Amino acid sequence: MLKAELRKKYMKKRQALSMDEAFLFSEAVFRNFVDYFNPVPGQAVHIYIPIGKFREMDTRPFIEYCLSRNIRVFVPKVEGARMISVEITNDTVFAVNHWGISEPVSDQDAGRSHFDYIITPLLYCDKQGNRVGYGKGFYDGLFSSLSEESKKIGINYFNPDELIEDVWEYDIPLDYLVTPTEVLSFLSGGE
Repeated sequence: MLKAELRKKYMKKRQALSMDEAFLFSEAVFRNFVDYFNPVPGQAVHIYIPIGKFREMDTRPFIEYCLSRNIRVFVPKVEGARMISVEITNDTVFAVNHWGISEPVSDQDAGRSHFDYIITPLLYCDKQGNRVGYGKGFYDGLFSSLSEESKKIGINYFNPDELIEDVWEYDIPLDYLVTPTEVLSFLSGGE
């Protein structure tokens, strides 16, 4: 299917989830992530803040888990046409931007070229790690600026079924996908 069709289909499927289902799926994804990757103190995790109206997977438990274990947490903030990474702590002040996304008030870009894990929002991911987001290209821009050792991890309510037919030259695939039922690796050799 084409990205536009998949975007519509999976946005509709996501909106059809009850609040209880979304909560339980988010918890299962969080457990699968921790069990598989076992993040440790001192590591750096880039993770998005969920957009409630889009019923994105709830990343707040991930963030709380990391902060409580001295794992450094960075979140995205849109500055003009690009996305920067801002480090947060338990004391970080947030404000809602014009898209309804909670972002740190600080606009100090961490300027990092490496994160141990980049927890990535998406609407759909196929079995090759190609993802469908909201179509703005912010994450492809972030991915292209990072070291190859940075693990790009998508999280989603749904397992991959359809192939994305219109993958573009500048689309950067994920390394892993975590769903409520499994962790898929897209790295050669299935790391």
